Amino acid sequence: MLMRTDPFRELDRLAQQMTGPGTWSRPSPMAMDAYREGDEYVVAFDLPGVSPEAIDIDVERNMLTVKAERRPAAKSDDVQMELSERPLGIFSRQIVLADTLDTERIRADYDAGVLTLRIPIAERAKPRKIAIGAGSDRKEISG
Repeated sequence: MLMRTDPFRELDRLAQQMTGPGTWSRPSPMAMDAYREGDEYVVAFDLPGVSPEAIDIDVERNMLTVKAERRPAAKSDDVQMELSERPLGIFSRQIVLADTLDTERIRADYDAGVLTLRIPIAERAKPRKIAIGAGSDRKEISG
């Protein structure tokens, strides 16, 4: 059998054991990606093994907060754990959203352990043409 070793994995595991799982007062961070796709921003959070009912998404003013809790799987009394590397506890991430985003129309989907939020760009932030009036001649400038 071929075994691959990562010296930093043991350091990560040791640090997690020392700090313990995330709690509501001290949550652990969750991995995320953020990118623009057309007229919306997309933010994807990795939350494998988290039930959709255990995810909480809030927006207050321009602060987006995502919290999730991963609980241990129910096991029978005769189970003896040999290795436990998957983190448990509370995970949280806060993002300050730009004023140009429409926080009233955020859509959330959860599939295959990935929470995806789609945040549309506000109509007021999209480019538009402005008419200029100068006497009887009118010209349009793109802005």
